Amino acid sequence: MFYLLKYFIQMKILLRNSDLNEAILGSTNVGFVPTMGSLHKGHISLIKKSLINCNKTIVSIFVNPTQFNNKKDYKKYPRNIKKDLKILKRLKVNFVYKPDKNEIYNFKNKIKAKLSKKDKILCAKYRKGHFEGVIDVMTRLTKIVNPSKIFMGEKDFQQLFLVKNHIESNFKSKVILCKTVRDKNKVALSSRNLLLSKKDLIKAGKITKELFLFKKKLSKKNITKNLILIKKNKLEKLYNINVEYLEIRNKKNLQLSNKIKDSKIFFAYYLKNIRLIDNF
Repeated sequence: MFYLLKYFIQMKILLRNSDLNEAILGSTNVGFVPTMGSLHKGHISLIKKSLINCNKTIVSIFVNPTQFNNKKDYKKYPRNIKKDLKILKRLKVNFVYKPDKNEIYNFKNKIKAKLSKKDKILCAKYRKGHFEGVIDVMTRLTKIVNPSKIFMGEKDFQQLFLVKNHIESNFKSKVILCKTVRDKNKVALSSRNLLLSKKDLIKAGKITKELFLFKKKLSKKNITKNLILIKKNKLEKLYNINVEYLEIRNKKNLQLSNKIKDSKIFFAYYLKNIRLIDNF
């Protein structure tokens, strides 16, 4: 009986859209976790949530070239497919969708991804074309997989916000928000963290803890542009980093806010030449 059960929960790796269509034919309540690989505990938490809440779980591994506004960044993005597949097998994921570029981009996407002027803030302001690429690939993946639920992390909050609005306006799929997973130093888990040295990760932890403390203090203060600017300058000098943005925005509409209630601190910076983002 054990061997029979083991056979039925065997993970299938799907390389083509036709394989995927055949594998999920007739399935209901399908959960989908889109990833670019180099899986960590953050991805694992999303996958576990899907496995608990859905009948079938599909995890995609696809490093999408159109969301990189820097070719060097695309080339150096960490990849470890062997390790990823071991993790997914251990989790007893039903299907791994590992397409090449042609499988994703072999059809015209009629649902165009256009950012309005109010959306060109935070990462969208500094990474031109990034979110258009993300929304386009998520539209394509949703059309191919046709999931009931899509599980995405809160760490990339602006991405989550834009994708959720776009997908739920055009498909029946629901985007499920999942909390940020952090390491022992409170650093938000990211595949890019693999590009940092141990020393840099310790520094990132100190920066993160300082921002959590800053958020506590903001609950007792009126937030002004000058207050935020002072904090930004202090972080740059103290930790020798280049802060791209430090802003307080309402978490429901991403508009600038002067109070911490119902808002988040959005933060992006370069530690050496590695770009890190977080929200608190």
